[in-house]
Amino acid sequence: MDAKQSYKLGKSDRIKSRKLVEQLFREGTVIQVPPFRASYLQVEQQGLQFGVAVGTRHFKRAVQRNRIRRQIREAYRLQKQQLQQALQQQQKGLALFVVYTGKELPEYSLIADKMNRLLQKLTQTVHELT
Repeated sequence: MDAKQSYKLGKSDRIKSRKLVEQLFREGTVIQVPPFRASYLQVEQQGLQFGVAVGTRHFKRAVQRNRIRRQIREAYRLQKQQLQQALQQQQKGLALFVVYTGKELPEYSLIADKMNRLLQKLTQTVHELT
């Protein structure tokens, strides 16, 4: 482990462009790890950008949607290092958008476990892109 390893999720690490989100859903590759459906796309700039969404169909209250989004961002923030290192080694950039598709309010342990599996799958696909 690197001593200067950063666990932050700053503005530059988030997807803010509506065009990029639309492009992700139109052209991106989909990975399913229930309760997540993730779309990813290789981008020109190096690094890793992340976005998250929770639908209103199963969670009518904004409080519940915000809680799930916070938990997903936290699980991602703590576990993204391996994927970032793989991208840095290959000097590539990746945009990742995660949609929560579950029907009930999850525990953080479930979100953290499934996010770990999702990021491992992504890391394997990044290694296969060489």
